[in-house]
Amino acid sequence: MRMTVLQMNPGHDKAANIAQARRLIESAVRADRPDIVALPEMWTCLGGDRPTKVLAAEPLPPPGSDAPGGEAYEFLREMARAHRIHLHGGSLAERPDGGERLFNTTVAFDPDGRELARYRKIHLFDITTPDGTGFRESATYGAGTEIVTYETTGSAAGTRIGCAICYDVRFPELFLALRRAGAELVFLPSAFTLQTGRDHWEALIRARAIETQCWFAAPATWGQHLDRGQPRTTYGHSLICDPWGHVVASAADGVGWATARLDPEVTARVRRDMPVLEHRRLA
Repeated sequence: MRMTVLQMNPGHDKAANIAQARRLIESAVRADRPDIVALPEMWTCLGGDRPTKVLAAEPLPPPGSDAPGGEAYEFLREMARAHRIHLHGGSLAERPDGGERLFNTTVAFDPDGRELARYRKIHLFDITTPDGTGFRESATYGAGTEIVTYETTGSAAGTRIGCAICYDVRFPELFLALRRAGAELVFLPSAFTLQTGRDHWEALIRARAIETQCWFAAPATWGQHLDRGQPRTTYGHSLICDPWGHVVASAADGVGWATARLDPEVTARVRRDMPVLEHRRLA
């Protein structure tokens, strides 16, 4: 199965972000012919003030229904159908029941445009970076509570995928739970800050891949955006990592993508030769 991670430079203009995503998906599909494409975290609206975030957020249709969704939701469904791909939709702001409380939510679609999974980010980014910049994701977003996996269908059938978002990567117990739920591949859409990304991005992803013996695919945002009028910079460096912890494809600076092939024989060999799940004693 061929997988592509997109690297975007989104801002708070939702329409411009959707146009950018369309160009990247179309270009990546044309060039690399992937079976599954993944977008970054909050690619629909990164930054802006709270009213902007609320305005860009979408109520999602009931899971499993054919009811129409919002603009970004329908765009993802359209791209999956048009290009006959699985589409892991990064994350967008979900606004349940039109209320003020939002969720940072992943939705994934099969090549027929059917929703396969919906995951709300569990761990919220309430931290202070080394330069004193504060982030409080919980001021806008609620925390999810459910571990989510899904399985690919059609010609790419049979791969069990685990869902996580950005700051989740610092909590290994989530990824152990995904492995125990059968995950072979974990998608980690992210908007890592420049400061934390330079020191921790690759190290954390490789560690989680080695611990769980899963493939990791991490599409990320890159570049500068404005958050409540203040400039913020995200790190980029989208990557795909194999179960041995090797980075097999990556993007550096700029807008673009990276593509790699998931080899199930690599997964089987790593898990057979070092059966860490069987050897666990404390959790």
